[in-house]
Amino acid sequence: MLLTAENEESEFRGDGKNLLGIGIIKQSKANTLEVVKAARAEMERIKQNLPAGTTIEPGYDSSLFIAESIKEVYNTLAIAMALVVVVIFLFLGNIRATFIPAITVPVALVAAVTVLFALDFSVNLLTLLAMVLAIGLVVDDSIVVLENIYRRIELGEHPLVASYRGAREVGFAVVATTLVLISVFVPLVFMQGQLGKLFTEFALAIAAAVAFSSVTALTLSPMLCSKLLTHQKRESKLGLWLHAAFHKLEAAYRRQLDVVCATRWPVMIVVALCFVASYLLVKILPSELAPTEDRGTFFVMMSPAEGASYASNSRNMRLIEDVLMPYYHNGEFNRLLVRVPGWGNSGGIAIVGSENWHNGKRRTEELMTEVGQKLNQIPDVRAFTFMRSGLGGGGGGGRPIQFVLQGNTYEELARWRDIVISKASENPNILMLDHDYKETVPQVLVDINTERAGDLGISVGAIGRALEAMLGGRRVTTFLDRGKEYDVIIEGLDDDFRAPGKITNVYIRSETSGDLIPLDNLVTLREEATSSSLNRYNRMRAITLTASMAPGYSLGEALEYLENIVQTEIQDTVGIDYKGQSLLFQESGSSTLMVFILALVITYLVLAAQFESFVHPLVILITVPLGLVGALSGLHFTGMTLNIYSQIGLVMLIGLVAKNGILIVEFANQLRDAGVEFAAAVKQAATQRLRPIVMTAFTTAMSSIPLIIASGPGSESRMVIGMVIFSGVALATLMTIYVVPVTYMVIARNTGSPKRLEQKLHQLEREAPDEHAADEVHPS
Repeated sequence: MLLTAENEESEFRGDGKNLLGIGIIKQSKANTLEVVKAARAEMERIKQNLPAGTTIEPGYDSSLFIAESIKEVYNTLAIAMALVVVVIFLFLGNIRATFIPAITVPVALVAAVTVLFALDFSVNLLTLLAMVLAIGLVVDDSIVVLENIYRRIELGEHPLVASYRGAREVGFAVVATTLVLISVFVPLVFMQGQLGKLFTEFALAIAAAVAFSSVTALTLSPMLCSKLLTHQKRESKLGLWLHAAFHKLEAAYRRQLDVVCATRWPVMIVVALCFVASYLLVKILPSELAPTEDRGTFFVMMSPAEGASYASNSRNMRLIEDVLMPYYHNGEFNRLLVRVPGWGNSGGIAIVGSENWHNGKRRTEELMTEVGQKLNQIPDVRAFTFMRSGLGGGGGGGRPIQFVLQGNTYEELARWRDIVISKASENPNILMLDHDYKETVPQVLVDINTERAGDLGISVGAIGRALEAMLGGRRVTTFLDRGKEYDVIIEGLDDDFRAPGKITNVYIRSETSGDLIPLDNLVTLREEATSSSLNRYNRMRAITLTASMAPGYSLGEALEYLENIVQTEIQDTVGIDYKGQSLLFQESGSSTLMVFILALVITYLVLAAQFESFVHPLVILITVPLGLVGALSGLHFTGMTLNIYSQIGLVMLIGLVAKNGILIVEFANQLRDAGVEFAAAVKQAATQRLRPIVMTAFTTAMSSIPLIIASGPGSESRMVIGMVIFSGVALATLMTIYVVPVTYMVIARNTGSPKRLEQKLHQLEREAPDEHAADEVHPS
């Protein structure tokens, strides 16, 4: 929007000086960074032709946060790759062996980026976050293959033979874990609304990386093992020490497994307690749409009084500017823009560019809180601070709480509104409570005495037309003059008719007698106050309550508090709905729950098809609550919330914790196929798969550490999902190595693998009599 000096009812100031402003808004499908780059190039071109003493500078640039966030994610990506490679080396103690799974990281990531390019997706914060999370996943398959081949070489097999047999031995497990991970991410594509569009790219990016990592693990990794690995023992002293330490760990684990498998029910009780603990943690964790990110810029919105003039709004914004300018002078922020009028129905708005992730000073949220407290001390000025959400959900003047009451009449809604506002005002954590139905606009209602008007021969329509013409103006006809048509409008003079009290000056001619009748003999005037707008939402009469939250108070807690007021204080049937961030919050909760359930169902079906059993998938999925209780405990003890990012992380955990169960169950089936006794097969499978389980858990956990310790723009969201992955995988791995063997022994004793069933079927066929041969001997 261009604000010019000719517009005497608009004002635009920057850093205390009068300015002219040009706002550039990108189209819906345009890339923000590209638009800003083009705008800056055009700005430099314009500078060359400006008059002397005139300059053009960027005022507010929303791309700064995006660009800095992407830079931080690239740094996180590099750190995660380095940590994963270090972990692999520490476990293997062999540089050449370390190279084999490490090479899968760039191969899988490049292949995933190729898929994104083919689908016309962009490299953005969510796809880059997907790449960071994928680093710990893409090496898992190669680690499983490498570890099995490495073990066989150490037992004396030739590298080529070991590579062939080792890859075949774990091939089923690699394919199974890959399909499970992909089946977990696919339901994210079906999330509804705006969040669904955002996380579709996230899900497909991880799914593509995992799919290509599986192909690499079963093709490139065995080939490299056959060429690079030899019969030579571990190269470094560290490797030898770790190898010996792991042998001791496996021996200790085997002894513990004997005890645990002998007394199975305590383990099953622990699993049941994990179910209960997960439910309780979900209930007590505060919930919100997304973590509050330090975006470096916040806004001050001023709500005008009803009917306030431009001069009044300008004066109030100058008072707000006086509060903000000292912070500008001491370097708390580097840009202050003030505009009157503001956006929408606001009287004015101030844009405060702090960019604290550059100067290392206090967080923007702390600055907002302090500024808000000072603004509340300005008499007769109603203003509040807010920071935009990265997931959208605008409206409500930037306030996250947008609670909608729906009913049949506005009078009924106003009564309900007063009850809710009265009770909500008692909560100190709900701030700046407001609504969009204010009965502050005066109006005059005209009651017509229809009986008297009928007796005098005056119709209601005639009264209406007279009031319209005298108090407002009415078009009665048109006339032509030199080929042009003009409207003929009759209206009363301002001094004589343009006021309710002047109704005594209005006369109406009777249609029966022709006499002029004073209008005040036929009507009665009533003055009332009403709202300037009568709003509807989803076709129903509605009043929207808007508010902000105090620091530390979540959106979920606020909405639950308001819902409880409606349920306990209002006896009538009240319709409740949501707008903006509140609506996105409600949609994300229901959508994520549906995605979680769908991911569980799809994972179970995929495992059932692969194992050709309905029992083995239950053994594997019993590990899910172990990961959930770990992830939720991590959020609880670190003071984080349950939000869209942590919920996506919980969905990911289904695939991450199921990997361990797949490795144990699949190898136990192989040993049973080979004729090993049931209990011995289970214990041997768990012991022999301990090393790859621990290695893959460590790589996954280490790849999430850069997210947890992240800083800079957007780090708040990355911390949450990193904490979910780290704590969920850590606890699940610690418990899975005991729970899966015990669960397998409890519920899978009478099951068999597809190979055993096939062998039994062939045996029965061999033992059955040949009916055709009998027919040949006795043709009769």
